[in-house]
Amino acid sequence: MGTSEFRYKQVIVFRSDLKMSKGKIAAQAGHAAVSAVEEARKHCKDWWKAWLQEGQCKIAVKVESEKELLELEKHAKELALPCALITDRGLTEVPPGTITCLGIGPAPAEKMDKITGTLLLL
Repeated sequence: MGTSEFRYKQVIVFRSDLKMSKGKIAAQAGHAAVSAVEEARKHCKDWWKAWLQEGQCKIAVKVESEKELLELEKHAKELALPCALITDRGLTEVPPGTITCLGIGPAPAEKMDKITGTLLLL
């Protein structure tokens, strides 16, 4: 099943300027996925259930700066999409308080594509 066949998806957006290791990216992806899913479970229960039943489509994309990431968060909130901005505690690779990524969704694919459809895959 290709990603275009999913009706719901979650998108995790990373800052490419941070040059995090694969392990760090994986850990941050986990934080973003779980946190955004909790937002969906609380505020968009129908989307959350449908996404779980459909197979939990997740896509990882990138932006080049913190500014771009914060703009995306603003757009996601304007569209009432569940989202979670992840700030690192700074124990390993990045300084404390560094914003590393943004989890958006699960939400309907067409709503997600409005703000993340043009971003490059990680």
